[in-house]
Amino acid sequence: MYVTATEFKTNFGKYLKILEKEDVYITKNGRAIARLSPPKTNVIKELRGCVKLPANISDKELLIQVRTDSYENPN
Repeated sequence: MYVTATEFKTNFGKYLKILEKEDVYITKNGRAIARLSPPKTNVIKELRGCVKLPANISDKELLIQVRTDSYENPN
């Protein structure tokens, strides 16, 4: 679901309930600036599909590598 930042702020409680079931994308000036996901989303599983690292790398090592890469290559 897409919602403007103003609408999100005005009806915060409503969108918290929606977040239990689906992602909410917050827009500003017509473009998405944030995505909120339900807590059940497995971020580690999503990261493993996005980065090219050995399959046997631990979850902790994966997070460290992703964070390090984002600081070294901000684009």
